[in-house]
Amino acid sequence: MQHRLDDVKAQVQAALDEAMANLPAGELTDAMRYACIGGKRLRAFLVMESARLFGLSDRESLPVAAAVEALHAYSLVHDDLPSMDNDDLRRGLPTCHIQWSEATAILAGDALQSLAFGLLTETQISGPEARLSLIRAFAEAVGARGMVWGQALDIAAETAIQPLDLVAIKRLQSAKTGALIVFSATAGAIMAGEDTAALTEYARNIGLAFQIQDDILDVTGSEAQTGKRLNKDGTANKATFVSLLGLEGAQDKARKLVRSAEAALEPFGDEAGNLRDLARFIIERDA
Repeated sequence: MQHRLDDVKAQVQAALDEAMANLPAGELTDAMRYACIGGKRLRAFLVMESARLFGLSDRESLPVAAAVEALHAYSLVHDDLPSMDNDDLRRGLPTCHIQWSEATAILAGDALQSLAFGLLTETQISGPEARLSLIRAFAEAVGARGMVWGQALDIAAETAIQPLDLVAIKRLQSAKTGALIVFSATAGAIMAGEDTAALTEYARNIGLAFQIQDDILDVTGSEAQTGKRLNKDGTANKATFVSLLGLEGAQDKARKLVRSAEAALEPFGDEAGNLRDLARFIIERDA
Protein backbone atom coordinates (compact mmCIF):
# COMPACT_ATOMS: atom_id res chain seq x y z
CA MET A 1 0.00 0.00 0.00
CA GLN A 2 2.79 2.45 0.87
CA HIS A 3 4.18 2.38 -2.66
CA ARG A 4 0.73 3.15 -4.06
CA LEU A 5 0.16 5.91 -1.49
CA ASP A 6 3.48 7.54 -2.43
CA ASP A 7 2.50 7.33 -6.10
CA VAL A 8 -0.87 8.97 -5.39
CA LYS A 9 0.83 11.74 -3.39
CA ALA A 10 3.18 12.52 -6.27
CA GLN A 11 0.41 12.53 -8.88
CA VAL A 12 -1.88 14.72 -6.79
CA GLN A 13 0.84 17.24 -5.93
CA ALA A 14 1.74 17.54 -9.61
CA ALA A 15 -1.93 18.03 -10.50
CA LEU A 16 -2.38 20.73 -7.85
CA ASP A 17 0.82 22.48 -8.93
CA GLU A 18 -0.38 22.46 -12.53
CA ALA A 19 -3.82 23.76 -11.55
CA MET A 20 -2.26 26.74 -9.77
CA ALA A 21 0.56 27.37 -12.25
CA ASN A 22 -1.29 30.03 -14.22
CA LEU A 23 -2.90 31.86 -11.32
CA PRO A 24 -1.85 35.49 -10.74
CA ALA A 25 1.42 35.78 -8.86
CA GLY A 26 1.14 37.13 -5.34
CA GLU A 27 0.28 36.45 -1.75
CA LEU A 28 -3.06 34.76 -2.43
CA THR A 29 -1.61 32.14 -4.78
CA ASP A 30 1.39 31.64 -2.49
CA ALA A 31 -0.99 30.98 0.41
CA MET A 32 -2.99 28.51 -1.68
CA ARG A 33 0.15 26.57 -2.57
CA TYR A 34 1.30 26.69 1.05
CA ALA A 35 -1.99 25.22 2.25
CA CYS A 36 -1.51 22.25 -0.07
CA ILE A 37 1.93 21.29 1.25
CA GLY A 38 2.20 17.87 2.86
CA GLY A 39 -0.63 15.78 4.19
CA LYS A 40 -1.27 12.06 4.03
CA ARG A 41 -3.46 12.29 0.88
CA LEU A 42 -5.69 9.51 2.20
CA ARG A 43 -8.77 11.00 0.57
CA ALA A 44 -7.06 11.15 -2.81
CA PHE A 45 -5.94 7.56 -2.29
CA LEU A 46 -9.54 6.56 -1.66
CA VAL A 47 -10.68 8.26 -4.87
CA MET A 48 -8.07 6.63 -7.05
CA GLU A 49 -8.31 3.18 -5.49
CA SER A 50 -12.10 3.16 -5.63
CA ALA A 51 -11.89 4.14 -9.29
CA ARG A 52 -9.56 1.21 -10.02
CA LEU A 53 -12.19 -1.19 -8.69
CA PHE A 54 -14.40 -0.18 -11.61
CA GLY A 55 -11.74 -0.24 -14.29
CA LEU A 56 -11.07 3.51 -14.32
CA SER A 57 -7.51 4.69 -14.90
CA ASP A 58 -5.51 7.13 -12.81
CA ARG A 59 -5.81 9.62 -15.66
CA GLU A 60 -9.59 9.52 -15.30
CA SER A 61 -9.67 9.73 -11.50
CA LEU A 62 -6.76 12.13 -10.84
CA PRO A 63 -8.77 15.37 -11.33
CA VAL A 64 -11.27 14.15 -8.73
CA ALA A 65 -8.49 13.17 -6.32
CA ALA A 66 -6.88 16.60 -6.73
CA ALA A 67 -10.26 18.28 -6.22
CA VAL A 68 -10.78 16.41 -2.96
CA GLU A 69 -7.36 17.47 -1.68
CA ALA A 70 -7.87 21.11 -2.68
CA LEU A 71 -11.19 21.09 -0.83
CA HIS A 72 -9.62 19.39 2.18
CA ALA A 73 -6.85 22.02 2.24
CA TYR A 74 -9.46 24.79 2.22
CA SER A 75 -11.29 23.15 5.12
CA LEU A 76 -8.11 22.98 7.20
CA VAL A 77 -7.22 26.62 6.52
CA HIS A 78 -10.65 27.75 7.69
CA ASP A 79 -10.75 25.26 10.57
CA ASP A 80 -7.52 26.76 11.94
CA LEU A 81 -8.78 30.36 11.91
CA PRO A 82 -9.02 32.29 15.21
CA SER A 83 -12.82 32.32 14.89
CA MET A 84 -12.86 28.53 14.52
CA ASP A 85 -10.32 26.28 16.29
CA ASN A 86 -7.64 28.99 16.57
CA ASP A 87 -4.68 26.75 15.77
CA ASP A 88 -1.16 27.96 15.01
CA LEU A 89 0.38 24.69 13.75
CA ARG A 90 -0.72 22.41 10.91
CA ARG A 91 1.28 19.63 9.22
CA GLY A 92 4.31 20.80 11.17
CA LEU A 93 4.14 24.34 9.77
CA PRO A 94 2.62 27.63 10.95
CA THR A 95 -1.03 27.75 9.96
CA CYS A 96 -1.99 29.88 6.98
CA HIS A 97 -3.30 32.84 8.97
CA ILE A 98 -0.12 32.85 11.07
CA GLN A 99 2.13 32.67 8.00
CA TRP A 100 0.27 35.50 6.26
CA SER A 101 -2.88 37.06 7.76
CA GLU A 102 -6.41 36.07 8.67
CA ALA A 103 -7.80 37.84 5.60
CA THR A 104 -5.36 36.09 3.26
CA ALA A 105 -6.14 32.72 4.85
CA ILE A 106 -9.88 33.22 4.36
CA LEU A 107 -9.40 34.20 0.72
CA ALA A 108 -6.98 31.32 0.09
CA GLY A 109 -9.55 28.91 1.48
CA ASP A 110 -12.28 30.42 -0.69
CA ALA A 111 -10.08 30.13 -3.77
CA LEU A 112 -9.15 26.51 -3.02
CA GLN A 113 -12.82 25.62 -2.72
CA SER A 114 -13.51 27.16 -6.14
CA LEU A 115 -10.47 25.41 -7.56
CA ALA A 116 -11.81 22.08 -6.30
CA PHE A 117 -15.06 22.41 -8.22
CA GLY A 118 -13.15 23.49 -11.31
CA LEU A 119 -10.96 20.40 -11.09
CA LEU A 120 -14.02 18.17 -10.89
CA THR A 121 -15.09 19.31 -14.32
CA GLU A 122 -11.81 18.07 -15.84
CA THR A 123 -12.43 14.40 -15.17
CA GLN A 124 -12.35 12.30 -18.32
CA ILE A 125 -15.44 10.21 -17.57
CA SER A 126 -17.98 10.13 -20.36
CA GLY A 127 -21.59 11.19 -20.12
CA PRO A 128 -23.08 14.36 -18.61
CA GLU A 129 -25.18 12.41 -16.11
CA ALA A 130 -22.12 10.87 -14.47
CA ARG A 131 -20.41 14.26 -14.27
CA LEU A 132 -23.48 15.90 -12.75
CA SER A 133 -23.87 13.06 -10.24
CA LEU A 134 -20.23 13.48 -9.21
CA ILE A 135 -20.48 17.25 -8.73
CA ARG A 136 -23.81 16.91 -6.91
CA ALA A 137 -22.40 14.30 -4.51
CA PHE A 138 -19.34 16.46 -3.87
CA ALA A 139 -21.40 19.55 -3.11
CA GLU A 140 -23.62 17.55 -0.76
CA ALA A 141 -20.62 16.12 1.09
CA VAL A 142 -18.88 19.42 1.71
CA GLY A 143 -21.79 21.80 2.28
CA ALA A 144 -24.49 22.62 4.81
CA ARG A 145 -25.54 18.98 5.23
CA GLY A 146 -22.01 17.62 5.30
CA MET A 147 -18.59 18.96 6.23
CA VAL A 148 -19.59 22.58 6.89
CA TRP A 149 -22.54 21.47 9.01
CA GLY A 150 -20.18 19.29 11.02
CA GLN A 151 -17.92 22.28 11.64
CA ALA A 152 -20.95 24.27 12.81
CA LEU A 153 -21.86 21.47 15.23
CA ASP A 154 -18.28 21.46 16.51
CA ILE A 155 -18.33 25.20 17.17
CA ALA A 156 -21.69 24.93 18.94
CA ALA A 157 -20.30 22.15 21.15
CA GLU A 158 -17.68 24.54 22.53
CA THR A 159 -20.34 26.60 24.32
CA ALA A 160 -22.89 23.87 25.02
CA ILE A 161 -24.07 23.63 28.61
CA GLN A 162 -23.61 19.85 28.57
CA PRO A 163 -20.77 18.04 26.76
CA LEU A 164 -21.90 15.99 23.78
CA ASP A 165 -22.82 12.36 24.30
CA LEU A 166 -21.58 9.53 22.10
CA VAL A 167 -24.51 9.74 19.66
CA ALA A 168 -23.98 13.48 19.17
CA ILE A 169 -20.22 13.08 18.65
CA LYS A 170 -20.81 10.40 16.01
CA ARG A 171 -23.26 12.70 14.21
CA LEU A 172 -20.81 15.60 14.35
CA GLN A 173 -17.83 13.60 13.10
CA SER A 174 -19.82 11.78 10.43
CA ALA A 175 -20.42 15.20 8.92
CA LYS A 176 -17.22 17.13 9.68
CA THR A 177 -14.73 14.36 8.85
CA GLY A 178 -16.77 11.49 7.48
CA ALA A 179 -18.74 13.12 4.66
CA LEU A 180 -15.71 13.92 2.52
CA ILE A 181 -14.24 10.48 3.23
CA VAL A 182 -17.48 8.86 2.05
CA PHE A 183 -17.44 10.91 -1.12
CA SER A 184 -13.80 10.00 -1.75
CA ALA A 185 -14.42 6.27 -1.32
CA THR A 186 -17.53 6.25 -3.50
CA ALA A 187 -16.25 8.54 -6.24
CA GLY A 188 -15.13 5.62 -8.39
CA ALA A 189 -18.55 3.99 -8.24
CA ILE A 190 -20.24 7.31 -9.05
CA MET A 191 -17.97 7.89 -12.05
CA ALA A 192 -18.66 4.37 -13.30
CA GLY A 193 -22.40 4.60 -12.69
CA GLU A 194 -22.24 1.67 -10.26
CA ASP A 195 -23.83 1.00 -6.87
CA THR A 196 -22.13 2.87 -4.02
CA ALA A 197 -23.60 0.91 -1.07
CA ALA A 198 -20.61 -1.30 -0.22
CA LEU A 199 -18.08 1.51 -0.44
CA THR A 200 -20.34 3.82 1.55
CA GLU A 201 -20.43 1.27 4.36
CA TYR A 202 -16.66 0.88 4.16
CA ALA A 203 -16.11 4.64 4.23
CA ARG A 204 -18.47 5.33 7.12
CA ASN A 205 -16.55 2.84 9.23
CA ILE A 206 -13.08 4.10 8.36
CA GLY A 207 -14.22 7.72 8.72
CA LEU A 208 -15.29 7.11 12.29
CA ALA A 209 -12.18 5.04 12.98
CA PHE A 210 -10.07 7.91 11.63
CA GLN A 211 -11.60 10.37 14.08
CA ILE A 212 -11.26 7.97 16.99
CA GLN A 213 -7.57 7.55 16.16
CA ASP A 214 -7.21 11.34 16.03
CA ASP A 215 -8.74 11.53 19.52
CA ILE A 216 -6.36 8.80 20.70
CA LEU A 217 -3.34 10.62 19.25
CA ASP A 218 -4.50 13.83 20.90
CA VAL A 219 -3.85 12.05 24.20
CA THR A 220 -0.98 9.68 23.39
CA GLY A 221 0.84 11.32 20.46
CA SER A 222 3.45 14.03 20.16
CA GLU A 223 3.41 17.34 18.31
CA ALA A 224 6.56 16.30 16.44
CA GLN A 225 4.72 13.30 14.99
CA THR A 226 1.28 14.78 14.40
CA GLY A 227 2.44 18.22 13.26
CA LYS A 228 -0.28 19.97 15.26
CA ARG A 229 -1.09 21.07 18.80
CA LEU A 230 -2.38 18.35 21.10
CA ASN A 231 -4.70 18.09 24.11
CA LYS A 232 -6.80 21.06 22.99
CA ASP A 233 -10.10 19.24 23.43
CA GLY A 234 -9.18 18.15 26.94
CA THR A 235 -8.14 21.68 27.86
CA ALA A 236 -11.45 23.01 26.52
CA ASN A 237 -13.34 20.23 28.34
CA LYS A 238 -14.85 19.00 25.06
CA ALA A 239 -16.15 15.45 24.91
CA THR A 240 -14.21 13.06 22.67
CA PHE A 241 -14.33 9.33 21.97
CA VAL A 242 -11.50 8.89 24.48
CA SER A 243 -13.18 10.92 27.20
CA LEU A 244 -16.42 8.98 26.77
CA LEU A 245 -15.10 5.48 26.10
CA GLY A 246 -11.72 5.61 27.82
CA LEU A 247 -8.47 4.98 25.98
CA GLU A 248 -8.82 1.20 25.78
CA GLY A 249 -12.50 1.47 24.90
CA ALA A 250 -11.74 3.88 22.08
CA GLN A 251 -8.99 1.63 20.74
CA ASP A 252 -11.33 -1.37 20.83
CA LYS A 253 -14.07 0.58 19.05
CA ALA A 254 -11.65 1.63 16.32
CA ARG A 255 -10.55 -1.98 15.77
CA LYS A 256 -14.18 -3.12 15.46
CA LEU A 257 -14.87 -0.40 12.91
CA VAL A 258 -11.91 -1.52 10.82
CA ARG A 259 -13.18 -5.10 10.86
CA SER A 260 -16.57 -3.87 9.68
CA ALA A 261 -14.90 -1.83 6.94
CA GLU A 262 -12.98 -4.88 5.76
CA ALA A 263 -16.17 -6.94 5.68
CA ALA A 264 -17.85 -4.31 3.49
CA LEU A 265 -15.13 -4.85 0.86
CA GLU A 266 -15.82 -8.58 0.43
CA PRO A 267 -17.71 -8.11 -2.88
CA PHE A 268 -14.51 -6.74 -4.44
CA GLY A 269 -12.25 -9.63 -3.47
CA ASP A 270 -8.49 -9.23 -3.82
CA GLU A 271 -8.87 -6.08 -5.93
CA ALA A 272 -9.66 -4.16 -2.73
CA GLY A 273 -6.41 -5.14 -1.00
CA ASN A 274 -5.07 -1.59 -0.82
CA LEU A 275 -8.34 -0.34 0.66
CA ARG A 276 -8.16 -3.05 3.34
CA ASP A 277 -4.58 -2.03 4.11
CA LEU A 278 -5.67 1.60 4.37
CA ALA A 279 -8.35 0.72 6.92
CA ARG A 280 -5.69 -0.92 9.11
CA PHE A 281 -3.27 1.95 8.56
CA ILE A 282 -5.82 4.45 9.81
CA ILE A 283 -5.75 3.05 13.34
CA GLU A 284 -2.04 2.18 13.33
CA ARG A 285 -0.77 5.62 12.27
CA ASP A 286 1.02 7.94 14.68
CA ALA A 287 0.29 11.17 12.79
